[in-house]
Amino acid sequence: MSTLLALAPMRMEARAVGRGAPGALVARTGVGPDRAAAGIGGHLATADAHAVRAVAVTGVAGGLVPDLRPGQVVVADRVLRPDGTLVAELLSATVLAAALRRDGLPVTVGGVVSTDHLVRGDAERRSLAATSGALAVDMESATLLAPDWGLPTAVVRTVADTPGGRLVSPGSATDLVRALRALTRTGPAMQRWAAAAGTRSVILAGPRSYCAGVERAIDTVRRGLERFGAPLYVRRQIVHNSHVVAELEAGGAVFVRELGEVPDGATVVLSAHGVAPTVREEAARRGLRVVDATCPLVAKVHTEMRRFAARGHQLVLIGHPGHDETEGTLGEAPGIRLVETPEDVAGLDLDPGRPVAYATQTTLSPEETAATIAALGARYPHLTGPSASDICYATHNRQEALAAIAPRCDLVLVVGSATSSNSRRLVEVAERLGVAAHLVDDETDIDLGWLDGASTIGITAGASAPESVVTRVLRALGGLGPLEVTAEDVRRESVTFPLPLEVR
Repeated sequence: MSTLLALAPMRMEARAVGRGAPGALVARTGVGPDRAAAGIGGHLATADAHAVRAVAVTGVAGGLVPDLRPGQVVVADRVLRPDGTLVAELLSATVLAAALRRDGLPVTVGGVVSTDHLVRGDAERRSLAATSGALAVDMESATLLAPDWGLPTAVVRTVADTPGGRLVSPGSATDLVRALRALTRTGPAMQRWAAAAGTRSVILAGPRSYCAGVERAIDTVRRGLERFGAPLYVRRQIVHNSHVVAELEAGGAVFVRELGEVPDGATVVLSAHGVAPTVREEAARRGLRVVDATCPLVAKVHTEMRRFAARGHQLVLIGHPGHDETEGTLGEAPGIRLVETPEDVAGLDLDPGRPVAYATQTTLSPEETAATIAALGARYPHLTGPSASDICYATHNRQEALAAIAPRCDLVLVVGSATSSNSRRLVEVAERLGVAAHLVDDETDIDLGWLDGASTIGITAGASAPESVVTRVLRALGGLGPLEVTAEDVRRESVTFPLPLEVR
C-alpha cells in the first residue's frame, strides 16, 4: 500500500518525483487542463484502489514574483483561477513547507494560479500576480483539485523560470534542471506528510492560553501606543511569546534589552516579569516616563522578598537562572541565593544561626518546587515561606488541565515559545505522565514524524501564547485529515487585573 499519490504533468517531472519518493504512486496527468481533466477519473480510482492517504499535485511552475528563483519550492496554501477565484484551500501547507525546509530546501508558501496556456511574457505574469495574488503559475492544479478527493491534498511546485525568463527555452535549460533536482528532493517530505495523514481526535485542555497578567501586559502596550504614540519602548519581551512581540512591534513597540537603549525622556513599559529596583532608579534618573506592566502576582513575590529582608532573614529564591522574572526578584535585596533543584540546596552556605526565608518564581510547577522546599526545610528547620503559594494560579490551572487529559493522548502539543517558562513546564507535566510532548511556537514547528501513529492529540497553550495560534495548529492538523475536537475544562478562570494608571 502506498500512502502518497503524486500527480505530475510531464514524464520528466514524474521521474523526478519518483526518484525522490520511491514508495509513492506517481501518475502522469499530461500537460494542461484538458489532459488533466480527461484522466481525473482514473486517478480517483487509483487512489481508492490503493488506499492512498494523501494526494500531491507536483511538477514545475513559472514564477510570478521577482524574488522567486529557479529551484525554489512553492507550496500552495490555496489554488486559484486567473480571476482570483478560489479553487481549493490547502490547510496543511505550512506544516509540509516546514518539513521541506528541514530537508534543506528553499520554500515559499503562497497561492498558485492555474491557466489554460503556457504563460510566457512578463506583462502577463504581472497581471496574473496582481489579479490572483499568486506566487506561481501552472496549468493543472486547479483541474486536478476541483473534484472532492476526500483526502488531504497538497500542491508542491518547483520554480523553473522567473520573470525575465522563458520556460523550457534553450537559455533556461540550467534553470529547468535546477527545478527538477529540487522536485526530486521534495519526495521524502511529501512521503512523511502523507504518512502523517489520517483521522484523529484532538482534546483541548482548558484553561489554556492567556492569563490575566499576560492580558494586562499586552493591553498595557496597546493602550500605551494609543496614548503616547510610536515608538513606545518596552524593556525585555513584554511576555515571552514571539507572536505577541511581532504583533506589537508591527504596531510601533520597540523592544530593548536594557534602558540604555531608550532615548532620554521617552516612554518605557516594564515587562510582566518585573524588574529590580535599580532599573526603576535608572529610569527616574534619566527622566523616562515609566508604565509598569509587572504582573501583580510577580509583584507579590517582590514584596515578600523585601518584607523578609527587613525582618533580617537570609533569602533563597527558587527559580530558573537567567529568567527575566528571576533576575528582577534577585535585585530586591543583597545576598539572595538562587536554587533550582534539591541538589542546589546542598551547596548553600547560609548561617544556621539566622532565620531563612524563601520565595519562588511564579511560573514553576508545584511538583518541582515541593522537593526543593522540602530540601530547604530539612537543612534549615526554621524555614519561613510565603503565606500563600507563589505559583501563579494560571500556571497551576494549566498544568492541572493538561494532567487531566494527557493519559488519554498519544501525543501532546504545547503551544508556546521556547523562552516561556510556564510553557516548558507543561511539556514536563506530560512527560512525567509518560506521554510524548513537544513545545511548538506555531504549526510550523510540528514535525510530521510526531504525528505518524498518533490518533489522539492533546493540545494546550502556555499562559503567554495567543489562542489564535492554537487555532492555526488545529487548522493545520485538519488539513491532514478529519478531526474530532473536544474541549475539556477543569475549571473556569475569572481573575482580572486593572491596567496601570498611566494607560487607563
